[in-house]
Amino acid sequence: MKTLGISRNEIAAMTAADVEDLATRLELDNYSNAFEGLNDWHLLRAIAFQRPELVEPYIYLLDLEPYDEA
Repeated sequence: MKTLGISRNEIAAMTAADVEDLATRLELDNYSNAFEGLNDWHLLRAIAFQRPELVEPYIYLLDLEPYDEA
C-alpha cells in the first residue's frame, strides 16, 4: 500500500479549483478501491488544517463541524 505524501509546499500551491476537483471526487465516491477515497479524504483534511479558506465550502465532507459534548 502506498502512503499519502504531500508537502506543505504542495498544499500551499493548491488552488480553489484543485480543491473543488478533490471534493467532487469525494462526493462521487467512484473509486476503484477504498484506499483511493481514504487518501483523498486525508488530503482534504490536510488542506483544511493548512488552508481552511479553500475547504470551507466542503467541510461537510470531513465531519469536522463543531459540536458540544456536554
